[in-house]
Amino acid sequence: MKIALIGYGKMGKIIGRIAQERGHELVSIIDIDNLQDFDSAAFKSADVAIEFTKPDTALGNVRKCFAANVPVVSGTTGWDAASLKEEIEKNGNTLFWSSNYSIGVFIFNAISQKLAQIMNGFSNYNVEMTEVHHIHKLDAPSGTAITLAEGILANLDRKTAWTKEKENSSSDLAIKSIREGEVPGIHSIRYESEVDSITITHDAKSREGFALGAVVAAEFTAGKKGFLGMSDMLKF
Repeated sequence: MKIALIGYGKMGKIIGRIAQERGHELVSIIDIDNLQDFDSAAFKSADVAIEFTKPDTALGNVRKCFAANVPVVSGTTGWDAASLKEEIEKNGNTLFWSSNYSIGVFIFNAISQKLAQIMNGFSNYNVEMTEVHHIHKLDAPSGTAITLAEGILANLDRKTAWTKEKENSSSDLAIKSIREGEVPGIHSIRYESEVDSITITHDAKSREGFALGAVVAAEFTAGKKGFLGMSDMLKF
């Protein structure tokens, strides 16, 4: 499969290596200094593009992929990818977007939603979330934390909205964000009562899991149409 990379920072380099290890060809690598290559024949020959950049450039990058008729897998968080869904379906474009490409995080989210369903019957427990990432991460809370929070809100009646850092009312789900060192990503969800607490945690050991998931998503996306996500690829 021919793959184009958009963004060639730490994640982009790992994704490129894993893609080649899995037998794919890198036909184009676009970074800040060669944006004109979106118009190149090499980029347009790609079966799929993988985009990991910044929130303020992601939308433009995705639209350039659409213009070149190249399906795109985006892992950039901090922008509203879902706002493109109607446009994608109308125009026959392809975007696979996820706030996190780790298969472990996808499993963790499923467990979190099931736990929220159970805890819906135990109102004496309050819930909050803490996420820890490296100091270079621009968005807070993380896109993964927001996705996890949305899963909890959909299954826990007493919580209606997520908030940054602290609860403004008992119906809020507080997400606390910590930025330190080079932490790839830790997400903890804690249910607390007067007598005990229940905590579940996903702790990423490296960026490798995210990168592998993005390449697997690219393999899944090639040849497909529409607005896609992890739940389309991993059905359980």
